[in-house]
Amino acid sequence: MRNVIKFAGALLEDDATVRSLARQVAALAQEGHEILVVHGGGHLFTATLKRMAIESKFVAGLRVTDRETRDVAVMVFAGLLNKKLASAISAEGQPAVGISAADNRCFVAEPMVHNEVEGGLGFVGYLTELNVPFIESLWHEGLLPVAPCLGLGPENELYNINADHMAAACAEYLNADQLIYLTDVAGVLDGERVLSAVTCEEIAPSKAGSAKFASSAALRPMLCCWLRTPRKLPPMMASR
Repeated sequence: MRNVIKFAGALLEDDATVRSLARQVAALAQEGHEILVVHGGGHLFTATLKRMAIESKFVAGLRVTDRETRDVAVMVFAGLLNKKLASAISAEGQPAVGISAADNRCFVAEPMVHNEVEGGLGFVGYLTELNVPFIESLWHEGLLPVAPCLGLGPENELYNINADHMAAACAEYLNADQLIYLTDVAGVLDGERVLSAVTCEEIAPSKAGSAKFASSAALRPMLCCWLRTPRKLPPMMASR
């Protein structure tokens, strides 16, 4: 079975959680599953910007990623967090390799269009191409690829990509059997009750503001990503 597993950045902040999840991912791979791990890292990214006295700018609630901010994203995502997760999986007996967009152009991106302006948010992009043969070559060698949410765009510039969107796009390009989101959020809520299942109609954009999803804002991007996939993958969601 071919799986794409997305790690929420918040899960990478606790070493015990990282070890536990790495153990489970390694076990799946050792059972013969072909796995691509995609991860975010928003909390540490924001904290690092603050520590480096780099001001975050927002347009209509969306972060503008200028060159300086993008460089910090690469440092945090492709550096510290990527290697931390790859090494944790390897420590559980499953060889893992941290890769990023620049490695053999494995993840290609285009600038995000905002207010009809391409690149209006700076170095923020969306995935337009995946080097499938490269990912498959790693699997054939018994390696598990771990990728941060970055894409290689025009002029060989790296672009920050929403990790939920990137995971969903990777699942499409790889023709994955399953798209799995690991998150620190309990689940989709109806009041205080966690729902075990929802319909496509319930997670449609027109329902985004409904009371059912009022306390599940963090899950809306991943639910919308799944809704837009042409071939509906069986989605799994697990929280720590």
